[in-house]
Amino acid sequence: MRPTPIPARQPDVRRQIVLAGLAIAAAAFAAYSNSFRGPFVFDDGGAVLDNPTIRHWWNPIEVLSPPTDTTVSGRPVANATLALNFAISGLHVWSYHLLNLAIHIAAGLALFGVTRRTLARPPLARRFGTASLPLAFAISLLWVLHPLQTESVTYVIQRVESLMGLFFLLTFYCLLRAEEEPGSRRWKIGAVAACLLGMGTKEVMATAPVLAFFFDRTFIAGSFAEAWRRRWKLHLAMAATWLPLAWLVATTGGNRSGTSGFDVGVSPVAYWLTQFEAVVRYLVLSAWPHPLVFEYGTRWVHGFREIAPYAATVVALAAGTLLALWRRPVIGFLGGWFFAILAPTSVIPGTIQMIVEHRMYLPLAAITALVGAAAYRLAGRFWLTGCLGTALGLGLMTYQRNEVYLTEQALWSDTLRHAPDNDRAHNNLGNALIDASLAAEAIPHYEAALRIKPDYVEAHSNLGNAYLQVGRATEAIAQCRAALRIAPHYAKGHNNLGNALLETGHVQEAVGHYKIALRLAPGDPKTHYNYGNALLQQGRLAEAAQEYETSLRLKPNEPEAHYNLGNACLQSGRVNDAIQHYQMALGLKPGYVEAHSNLGNAYLQLEQIPAAITEFEAALRIRPNYAEGHNNLGAALFRAGRLREAIGEVEAALQIRPGYPDARRNLEWMRSQLPAAR
Repeated sequence: MRPTPIPARQPDVRRQIVLAGLAIAAAAFAAYSNSFRGPFVFDDGGAVLDNPTIRHWWNPIEVLSPPTDTTVSGRPVANATLALNFAISGLHVWSYHLLNLAIHIAAGLALFGVTRRTLARPPLARRFGTASLPLAFAISLLWVLHPLQTESVTYVIQRVESLMGLFFLLTFYCLLRAEEEPGSRRWKIGAVAACLLGMGTKEVMATAPVLAFFFDRTFIAGSFAEAWRRRWKLHLAMAATWLPLAWLVATTGGNRSGTSGFDVGVSPVAYWLTQFEAVVRYLVLSAWPHPLVFEYGTRWVHGFREIAPYAATVVALAAGTLLALWRRPVIGFLGGWFFAILAPTSVIPGTIQMIVEHRMYLPLAAITALVGAAAYRLAGRFWLTGCLGTALGLGLMTYQRNEVYLTEQALWSDTLRHAPDNDRAHNNLGNALIDASLAAEAIPHYEAALRIKPDYVEAHSNLGNAYLQVGRATEAIAQCRAALRIAPHYAKGHNNLGNALLETGHVQEAVGHYKIALRLAPGDPKTHYNYGNALLQQGRLAEAAQEYETSLRLKPNEPEAHYNLGNACLQSGRVNDAIQHYQMALGLKPGYVEAHSNLGNAYLQLEQIPAAITEFEAALRIRPNYAEGHNNLGAALFRAGRLREAIGEVEAALQIRPGYPDARRNLEWMRSQLPAAR
């Protein structure tokens, strides 16, 4: 059945375009409205939480020099957007999610613009021109709402994929507008600028100049020769953006710090064999997006028979694409779009990520375009209703998928449901449980990770940290040493071993490991903080304070660092500085009992007795069985002349901790004052 024709010319077409764009934006906002509650997860730590280069937005050199070994390495444009978020909300995650969604909506609108204008051009106008607006709307809506996109939108740091996708699509939009306005330079400049910004966002953008040339041949010029004749300067200018990309890749060592490249110790053939399954899985998930898996883990092929069906499918599709590029250029271009954008991550070997759902962010556009066009050609007058119904279903699935990102525990637990032998998922679920102060529950997951991968350095070190938190210090030291036997230059391993040694009283040995950790990773705020703790125990107050200050400069919003810096200041006689840091710790962590108590001690030293009593009482409201709090409150009440109340508080401290020597001495002294009180 032929679709019902839509009038070729409508007087309010501009209004319809605006309404369609608003509908796409509103639908995307509704589908992702629950994503704003999600915390930073996984690689967000290195790229956002521990990234010092995003903290000074007014320093462009720093902002455009992202740290190594993070998702934003060699990607200064993405790093700059994180700096913008930090300027807006610090480390409060809401603005990061808001910008991620804004980028996705903008990319959806760019796809809408590219698709609508392409459908109205001569190669497609005869079949789709009268429906270019509703068909472009349907294609873009399916793409925006598809749950396969959640990893690129809800997972904060994967904005590198969606932001690159936005610049990719803007390159094609500007190319189309440059053809429509041949006398204007602004769209040509826009195409090159978008291409350049994309190169500074993610390396996959390298395919844009090639695809732009094929796009020009297929939808604008009609042949390669004509595309070159009419726009050779523009195509050369876009290709020239490969030069800054090459420089950015070189800044990461040419192999993204040893994780991706032909020199990372991974056999190219072994990696390529894994990509047959990856491509087929991407296609299946495009049609039926369940189950989605956040982290598939490292998986190698043990024989060609294992991947033969996948290989046959991919080879057939690739061959069909090559044939179509010659015989059916439009379909060939869509197939080329799919394979070309996946090519960089499918061809260049990687050490850990074989299947990654966010890689489908842009390739999915080709699939939704084929689905939308097929629906229009085959479903008759109900094609748009069918597309809208499908989009609604996809939007609901996206909303549901976002719930998985609301806690790290939920994210990694969901991953393990679908990939139970994933050692990284076990390790990261353990980390999430540690962050939730559930060390005992984390231990089995670290142990599971080590059963799957006995030489897993991070799991050994993290297991040591978990053992330390449950009081198994000897086993903690053994695990940390095991990690360092495998990887002697593992900075976090030295830091964790230092913590275990510090806990067992081996302070000087701990100091040695902290120094090694800081030589290996000088910008790690946690190691500076832990080193400060060791120096504080040694009585090296000025050096301890310096380490805490360095830690806070790298990561300003850490209440424990402010608290311990306050302790160093208090012990060195800088009482007012100590008060300031205790107050900052309480501002960041209002229920911080020890900070209330030590702030009270600082006020006592300044003879501000009422303020001290207020802080001790605040500590006891939070933790009524806090022996130190009762003893300190007793001391403050005694100095306020409230002797009997003071005795009552010290007695309460001894009931909680009968062997508390300071409280016993205070009680004896106070009781000795009772006759004088009468």
